[in-house]
Amino acid sequence: MVALTLSPTKTLFLNSHLLHSTFKPHFINPYSTKTQSLHSSRFLSFNLVTCKLKSPQDIKNKDKKISKKIVLSEAAPSLAEKGGDGDGGGGGGEGNGNGEVKAKSGGNLMRLVKRFPRKVLGILSNLPLAIGEMFAVAALMALGTFIDQGEAPDFYFQKYPEDNPVLGFFTWRWVLTLGFDHMYSSPVFLGTLVLLGASLMACTYTTQIPLVKVARRWNFLDSSEAIRKQEYSDTLPRASVQDLGVLLMGAGYEVFLKGPSLYAFKGLAGRFAPIGVHLAMLLIMAGGTLSAAGSFRGSVTVPQGLNFVVGDVLGPTGFLSTPTDAFNTEVHINRFYMDYYDSGEVSQFHTDLSLFDLDGKEKMRKTISVNDPLRYGGITIYQTDWSFSALQILKDDEGPFNLAMAPLKINGEKKLFGTFLPVGDAESPNVKGISMLARDLQSIVIYDLEGKFSGVRRPGSKLPIDIDGSRIVIVDAIGSSGLDLKTDPGVPIVYAGFGALMLTTCISFLSHSRTEA
Repeated sequence: MVALTLSPTKTLFLNSHLLHSTFKPHFINPYSTKTQSLHSSRFLSFNLVTCKLKSPQDIKNKDKKISKKIVLSEAAPSLAEKGGDGDGGGGGGEGNGNGEVKAKSGGNLMRLVKRFPRKVLGILSNLPLAIGEMFAVAALMALGTFIDQGEAPDFYFQKYPEDNPVLGFFTWRWVLTLGFDHMYSSPVFLGTLVLLGASLMACTYTTQIPLVKVARRWNFLDSSEAIRKQEYSDTLPRASVQDLGVLLMGAGYEVFLKGPSLYAFKGLAGRFAPIGVHLAMLLIMAGGTLSAAGSFRGSVTVPQGLNFVVGDVLGPTGFLSTPTDAFNTEVHINRFYMDYYDSGEVSQFHTDLSLFDLDGKEKMRKTISVNDPLRYGGITIYQTDWSFSALQILKDDEGPFNLAMAPLKINGEKKLFGTFLPVGDAESPNVKGISMLARDLQSIVIYDLEGKFSGVRRPGSKLPIDIDGSRIVIVDAIGSSGLDLKTDPGVPIVYAGFGALMLTTCISFLSHSRTEA
């Protein structure tokens, strides 16, 4: 803050002290008791007189002429106090003494009750505590990333056994007892978030808001003594407060005049930024909590041509999860197909979906793929996986027959599916047949009754293959679409919180300064 006062001898006392403030006062005319604006164009012509500063002795002698002393009279003792000690009032005095004890006890109790919230606020607004809470939240989030979430108890029994604990102590009991298998909706994690939110609100209430209130107080200093009491002060003989106002306006200040006094400020928005940062962090935590404890999630693998109901797939993730009318939507898999690289590897897979309401009316249709989901009624459907459902064939020009394809376990991440077409008596204990294997939907490898390689056919090519007297035609390969469904009501809140956090963080770098003269 810079504070300036014009003395009767045209000496300008200058005090500078940087504060933070948030308000918009009006302009004040230096030559009138009414408030008017100060425009730089009104003071374009001025002479700024530069003189030597007065010595401290001169200033001290000048201050002796101004008396600023305030005398407070002492209060006379009360009649009640006298009565307690007077003659002939022994009984009454004793009764009054008990009354005083009770009144003091009641007053002490009320003071304790009033002080208790202040002590709690003081503890919560402690900076080391808030930093510790942030580290605790970060540690729990890291632990939630390390521990697989949402698995069955048997998974944790095997991965964190008691006979071989991680780090010598961490077993499945820690995971299931503390709810680390659903970390982001566990009482430990949510309780830490609540504590951090309480610390942020306490800091805002006890520190940031009072600083804003102090910064909003603006008045014109009328005495040189008040100016010299500031942290930084100086004296400019015969300087003009109007000239100073024009210089400050050129430096980006908002300038106001009232009589011989001046008030100016700049960078006002920077004072509100810490409060905005705290509110943004609260928004992010509230959105994250709502996502963790109020969402639905589910996965399903559906063959081409079949349906499923959204509500049958989605399951709640926490105590805040509430289903909506969109859960009654029926999803139909119109078609599933894949794209391939030139090398034959799968590059992308697509699912043509139709959404129907309870009356069977189609509400939406879209072909989704990886990274291109469908969104409807707060529900998002992602394309995440695929499978081989069935192989449609003709045998000796009869059919078509649908042969179910079963996944086969092999080393590595590559998929392999197989099926078996019996030849002869299917009830025989030594039944034989034709085996068919596929890695994807574009080619089928066929083996004869003895397990020897017979050839490769593409579905839909209509090219027959003769195996041990049987004529086989591969008509179509029917795939299954792997879908992930979820609702996440906290996403808009989290996005809004991060946007506000970036904005207020940038604003917080604006320095606020205030000047009075």
